[in-house]
Formats: sequence, structure tokens, C-alpha cells
Amino acid sequence: MLEAHIQRALWHFDLDLQLHNGNQIVVLWGPSGCGKTTTLNILAGLLAPEQGSITLHERVLFSSSSHINIPARHRHIGYLLQDYALFPHKTVMQNVRYGIRSKSSDRSISPPAPRQLLKEFGIQHLADRYPGQLSGGEKQRVALARALITNPKLLLLDEPFSALDYENKVRLRQELKHIHNEWRIPMVMVTHDQEDASYLGDVIMKLEMGRIVDRVYRETAGPPENIADAGRNFVVGVEY
Repeated sequence: MLEAHIQRALWHFDLDLQLHNGNQIVVLWGPSGCGKTTTLNILAGLLAPEQGSITLHERVLFSSSSHINIPARHRHIGYLLQDYALFPHKTVMQNVRYGIRSKSSDRSISPPAPRQLLKEFGIQHLADRYPGQLSGGEKQRVALARALITNPKLLLLDEPFSALDYENKVRLRQELKHIHNEWRIPMVMVTHDQEDASYLGDVIMKLEMGRIVDRVYRETAGPPENIADAGRNFVVGVEY
């Protein structure tokens, strides 16, 4: 369960929004520059809000009133950056193992075996290759494996399909939905693509100038059969 109320002054507007996520894929949808990626960076601990609180599974990660700000490396949050941020001088296996090295020292968390995780993502045969030898879809799988190797309690995704062609986008969108069903962890995804939002989102929050101006909730379980049906699977929210 993610509960967050964050406020931060940006140069052209004030970011002020609330997020509630039980075990869903919450999509932050809106145009470039509306505060979507800033929100992810605040949740991850890369930026601090000026006011508010962030609680993940009843653990306080940030509280302006209590002067709490848990460092990013101790938040148990996976973050898939837009450019995937793979180390070009490390192999696929080394990139994935880096996720274990960079996580917190919490011994109660038992990471999955790296080779088994690569097998689940269908990239075990790429273990000894370097990022420069991979396709866009393969890089995304490696980045997802690295994010999930730490057994995160929340997964953040920043425009995860922006660098992919349409065929790869459609296939990997389906894979991400499967990952959510298998791993059962809350996800917050940023996109400006309405098709991605409609297919993946259990809740879609439309952002404009740092504020949520609309929310829609999926009525039916699972993704729509096709994008034409997506709009019929959502209802407009009234949480204002």
C-alpha cells in the first residue's frame, strides 16, 4: 500500500498531489512538463518534497512534520528509468547483479537468483553480452530484471516504452501486465501515451501543471481485448 501527499514548488508551477495505491498499476498520464517524472523522483527518494508524507506498506519514507527522509537506497523501490540507465561496460549479468549490490542491507529480503530471473524474462542467452549489443526490447528486459532483483515493494516506471517501435511496445506492454500479475507489487507508471495508459492502468490519473485534474478507474479485470474497448472499461472518478 502506497500513500503519498507531496508538495513541491517547481519553477513554473507548484506540484501538489495525492496518490493511493494498494496493489494496482497507477498511471500518471499527461503532457511533457506536467510533473510526472518529478513525482516518480520524489517517491524514489531522488528529490524531496517541501511538504507532505510518503508511506509504503505502513513504513514512513518521508514526513515533513516528523523530519523523516529515508535515503533512496533504503526505500526498497525499483525504478525503471526512461533510458534504462544500463552500464555500458558491464554485461547483462553484471548489470542485473548490480541491483543486488546497490540495495539496502536488509537481510530479511531474499533476492531471486539472477540466472532464474533472466530465464523468466527470456534473456538468459544474453547474460554475457553488453548493452551495446542489445535491441531496445532486450535492454528493457534487462533493466526490469535489475529493478526486480531486489524484490521491491513498489516499482516505478518512467515512459518504459518510449524508445521502442510499435511491435515491441505491444509485446512488452503485455509482458509488463504479466509481471504485475505474477509479482503482485504496486506500480506507478508515467506516460504521455493514451494507448499505454488505457491498456495498463488500473487507475489513470491525468496531470496538468502539477495537479491531478481527472481520475479514471478500470471497471473490469484484466487489460482490454483491444484499444477500442479500453474506454468502455473505465469509469470517471469523483475523488476531489
